[in-house]
Amino acid sequence: MAAINFPFDATHPSEKPATERPGGGGAEGLDFELIELLFFAYRDFVGEADHILEAIGYGRAHHRVVYFVMRNPGLRVSDLLDILQITKQSLGRVLKQLIDEGYIEQRPGPVDRRERLLYASEKGERLANDLSARQHARMVRALATLPPGSRAIVRDFLGNMIDARAPGAALGEEG
Repeated sequence: MAAINFPFDATHPSEKPATERPGGGGAEGLDFELIELLFFAYRDFVGEADHILEAIGYGRAHHRVVYFVMRNPGLRVSDLLDILQITKQSLGRVLKQLIDEGYIEQRPGPVDRRERLLYASEKGERLANDLSARQHARMVRALATLPPGSRAIVRDFLGNMIDARAPGAALGEEG
């Protein structure tokens, strides 16, 4: 893997605006510093979960399915497709594995029996909670270095990064 040499100290970023930092803004005014930090933050945020999932033959798609089904019991397959923005074929493959291995339960809808409603089994909830607890610990460590009240700012920042028109965007509105 190639070494990445930041033109700044990632643990103590400069107070100068990105456009005034070497490598921060670039000739086009792009904030490469924040872009790279977001790439690396995401890599590390999902990294530990990736290793756990890999050990059981799963990947990030499995993680997202178990997570959103656990957080939204009775979620319709069509709504999960909208949230994840993946193809029906991709979801079908992942969902089949999770159902076959006892992480997700699929039940018919109470009114329309053709409707498929998804629920996390106890096994699925344990997996989703274990992965989420590890990610939560990383967030707690990161937030602990910031001034009181910063969680709301970080939440607003991340919320503003989400395309408000995207299906599932409203799911993050919980406080």
